[in-house]
Amino acid sequence: MNQFFESKKVLVTGGAGFIGTNLLLKLLEKGATVRATIHKKPSQIKDLKVEFVKADLTKPADCKRVVRGIDHVFMCAANTSGAAVIEKTPLAHVTPNVIMNSLMLEAAHKANVKKFLFISSNTVYPLTDYAVDEDDVNYTLYEKYFPVGWMKLFTEKMCEMYSTKIKNPMTTIVVRPGNIYGPYDHFDLESSHVIPALIKKVIEKQTPLEVWGDGNDIKDFIYAEDLVDGLLLAMEKINTFDPVNIASGKPTAIRYVLQTILRVENYKNPKIVFNSLKPTMIPIRLINIDKARNILGFSPKTSIEIGIKKTVDWYKTSIYRND
Repeated sequence: MNQFFESKKVLVTGGAGFIGTNLLLKLLEKGATVRATIHKKPSQIKDLKVEFVKADLTKPADCKRVVRGIDHVFMCAANTSGAAVIEKTPLAHVTPNVIMNSLMLEAAHKANVKKFLFISSNTVYPLTDYAVDEDDVNYTLYEKYFPVGWMKLFTEKMCEMYSTKIKNPMTTIVVRPGNIYGPYDHFDLESSHVIPALIKKVIEKQTPLEVWGDGNDIKDFIYAEDLVDGLLLAMEKINTFDPVNIASGKPTAIRYVLQTILRVENYKNPKIVFNSLKPTMIPIRLINIDKARNILGFSPKTSIEIGIKKTVDWYKTSIYRND
């Protein structure tokens, strides 16, 4: 993997975002020639080796411009948010993402891009009490995930079209990640995911410390650096359309996440209030990563305890002290 990306021309869309920023840092380590798109937000890293390009990927001309001369595309640009936004505006993720994904696939294909990696979602799976594998997509989605899940599934099908249904195919790679957390995430309480929201509340010593839901939801949390390792392996080793889960493979309850953050911060005897009236999403998500282990040699390295400690440290150093 160390040599695969050397001198490769790589585009990371969403270069100011959470996944994109973590990916940029690792690609630079691998010796890639990197271009990254930014839109409304400035980049989170300052590195002269990255060619940052301001672009609106809902415009065909911008998509055509950013893929010119590129070998590999990581499609990280997306309209994303947490449970609150999905609850209030369930269609918020549909139109902009479908447009961006469609236009970027078209532009990449016309530019003779060798590989295009799309970051899908575990929302494409039904609600189960067992660990889902890649064949468990049956188009029966958890109700609250219906819009975002179908948006992701539609894009997966577009990827399949470009890989297998045309005469001059482009290799497309579909990764279905677990619930990602780590440095460079956003920590706004109304739009963030559960781990950054809890970290912010604990560090601010909020009292009462409100937790959305009853704390018993179970998720598969994967540390951002581990996800990026999986993305790089997928780009290197997958040469045909074949969706793959990249996750930790370990279930973790929200209550355990909270207790871990409290322990890291040495916040003792907080007044915790579980608010079941607040928006929450799927009650249990278990993910099977055997395929990633077998075909990619992928193995997550970061435990939830170490990952939370690293994320807390990053937040306190990079954001909290500057607020």
